Order: sequence, then C-alpha cells, then structure tokens
Amino acid sequence: MFCDALKCLRNKKDLTQEQLAKILGIAKSTISMYESGNRTPDFETVELIADYFNVSIDYLIGRKNLVGPKITTETVIFPVIGEIAAGYEHIAVEDWSGETVEVPVSYLKGRKQEDFFVLSVCGNSMYPQFQDGDKVLILKQQVFENGSIAAVIYDGECATLKKIEKTKIGISLIPVNPEYMPKEISGSELESFYVLGIPKYLIREI
Repeated sequence: MFCDALKCLRNKKDLTQEQLAKILGIAKSTISMYESGNRTPDFETVELIADYFNVSIDYLIGRKNLVGPKITTETVIFPVIGEIAAGYEHIAVEDWSGETVEVPVSYLKGRKQEDFFVLSVCGNSMYPQFQDGDKVLILKQQVFENGSIAAVIYDGECATLKKIEKTKIGISLIPVNPEYMPKEISGSELESFYVLGIPKYLIREI
C-alpha cells in the first residue's frame, strides 16, 4: 500500500512528516493523510516522491519490492590481439598492447572462448556499421554466406573487414561506406585469400 511504503521510506531517512512536507513542497497535513490512507496523491506527486526516495513508482503503489532483481552476468576476458582494417593495404599483425575487453558468456552461444578472438577496427570504410576504434568479437570460421561481412586475409598478408560477395571471376570486397571502392580478388590472388572469421558482436565506447 502507498501509505505504508511512504511511512517506511520516511522513517528510513529519519524524517518527520513536517520535514518531508517541506522537501516536497506540500502541507504537513497532506503527508499525514497520505500515511493514514485517508487521501491518495495524484500521479505527479507520486512521481515526485519516487524521485526523492530513489524508488520506482511501482514500489510506491505496491506492485513491486524495493529491491530490484539481482543481475549476475558471467563474463570472459579477451585480449585485443591487433587491428583489422576497414580500408585496404593494412598488414595483419598480431600485436597485443595489453588492452582487453570483457564479454558476457551468453554471447558465446555455448561455444568455447578459444573459438573467438577480438580485433580493433581501423579506418572508416565500413562506417557507420563499424567505426574506427570499435572492438569486434569474431567467430573463427572460413565458411561464409554470400553477402555477409567477414574478416579476411588477401595478398597473403593484408587483413580487412568487408562485405564479401562471390563474382563470376572471384571475390569482391565491398565497403559499407560509399566513399570507398570495392576491391576485386581474382586469378592467382585467390590463392592467398581466406576468411579469418565472422564478426558476431560489436563493442563500442560512447
């Protein structure tokens, strides 16, 4: 009941009815009637009281408990092992600077941690889907669906994050950002092309 919740909250803060009335900008007699159940506040007053005591409106009107649900999310820590270019001509180098990211276990969908790795996006050719500085959790796999985004190696040593489409002569690496041109992989270049993995989750600092 609202009357019981209000009285409990007031007593926890060790406030008199008069003190609470001054804080809320209403009459002491009004507080007294609220706590006795002889008067019901309007929504704006309930909202004001909820804000002051830092509780939900549901709690005040008796629909929920004061203590919210306890969230216990298990996480795993991944090192950011290097950069993946959103552009081209970026040599793939595994170079851990000590940076790590924390990922909820549920994101792994039952797979092992070693089935994934994390890279930092470098460049803007995949903007706005992927931005410079984003961290990407990538699932290791070489099989890809036509038109999907993947982390790939081409020219034997360059790594990039692109939408990949099969063409009649090979593979087309397609940026999301229209300011950048696609890159065609064909002929002998296909021998040094392979897929590292598929991005599954994006980690972005705002």
